[in-house]
Order: sequence, then C-alpha cells, then structure tokens
Amino acid sequence: MENKNVILAFSGGLDTSFCALYLKNELGLTVHAVTVDTGGLTDKDKVQLEKHAHALGVASFKIVDAKTSYYQKVIKYLVFGNILKNNTYPLSVSAERIIQALTIVEEAKLFGAAAIAHGSTGAGNDQVRFDMAFHILLPNVKIITPIRDLKLSRQEEIDYLKRMALK
Repeated sequence: MENKNVILAFSGGLDTSFCALYLKNELGLTVHAVTVDTGGLTDKDKVQLEKHAHALGVASFKIVDAKTSYYQKVIKYLVFGNILKNNTYPLSVSAERIIQALTIVEEAKLFGAAAIAHGSTGAGNDQVRFDMAFHILLPNVKIITPIRDLKLSRQEEIDYLKRMALK
C-alpha cells in the first residue's frame, strides 16, 4: 500500500489501543485516530483520550463532535416514535454506530486515507454496521480489522500491549 494513512475509529479501549500499536508497529501504517463524540464524553475524558492516543504513537488524534448530527438524524425519531427493543431497550446504540461510521468516512475522505481500521472483534453487529457503511461509501478504501482477522483473545491483546510497553 503506497498511501500509508489509515483512519482508526478510536474509542481508547483495549481493542482500539491494540489496533493503534499493531497498525503502526506491525503493518507500518501512519495511524490517524478519530473519536466520534455522540454525547457522554466529558472534557476530562477528551483530554485523557488524546493523551492515550498520543502515548500509543498515533500520528494525529481528533475528536469529531457528532452530537447534533446524531440527534437530528437519529435520536429525535427514536424519541418521537418511542422505538424500543422488547419494549424496554432504546435502539440508540445500533443507530449510534451508523453515525460514527458516517463520521469516520468523512474523516477518511479529508485525509485521503487508503484504509480505515476498527477494533470490532467479530462478535456482535457493530462490525457489520461499520463494514457496510465503509464498503458502500468508500468502496476503494481498504478496511482493516486486526482483532477479528487475527482472531485474538482479550488476553492476547493485553499480552501484546505489555510486550510493546517493555520495548
């Protein structure tokens, strides 16, 4: 891959922390970490996320404020329609992933990124939501999913991060 820029959908958790180091150290990519704020991040959280991303060696870190978009495109309709799964659980989380994916696509376009990476494990539907949006909206951009592709356990991720910390 000639263009080494990859946008990493970054939460700062175990999976995306592993991805940041793996993409940089093992694949030789230039990692641009992007966190999509759909609400719930405090100023302290934002500062900690940025420090954490830079400690992992990312080339750049950005928080994109998507709260208004999330509300206008999704939440207000879920509230108006009283949309609940099993009459108890708001369907906002699955819809949130779509807003995050759309935002990551826009960032990938801005960077002219050759790839987008995310930390989905292969369990659950988030991987489908991310991958479908990326495939449809940026069909020529490679999608990298290290946790899923390498079939890593959480312990293997932790062990890798510990090894990298010792270097």
